[in-house]
Amino acid sequence: MKSVKTILLIDDDDTTNYLNQRLLSRMEAAEVIRVVTNGEEALDYLNKAYSGAENHPSPDLIFVDIKMSVMDGFEFLEEYHQFDEEKRKRTVMLMLTSSASFYDLERLKKYPEVRRHYSKPLAEADVREIMEEYF
Repeated sequence: MKSVKTILLIDDDDTTNYLNQRLLSRMEAAEVIRVVTNGEEALDYLNKAYSGAENHPSPDLIFVDIKMSVMDGFEFLEEYHQFDEEKRKRTVMLMLTSSASFYDLERLKKYPEVRRHYSKPLAEADVREIMEEYF
């Protein structure tokens, strides 16, 4: 299976983060897996990564949850759109959600950087599919 250098998980659910991080590590999907718990932390991380901060490698793949405290996934996506397009093009953005509401899925269509959504937690088949399709 292919792998990437860095994956960024953005989710405020500790259990989901633990399960996803464990699965991605076991499958050797990335050299580095970083976890942040809301959109604000993610933007802070990306600001540092995109400006070349040593301990903040730019993510190849981002998983973002929709429903989070502090700053939810949609608010994050609004702000993410402000980053340089060249940097955004190098990152695959996927939505991870337990929400299958029609409203949320329709709203996702406004964000072309989100390639697809997956139910959480990730399954081994999801990770294989993602790596084959996008990398």
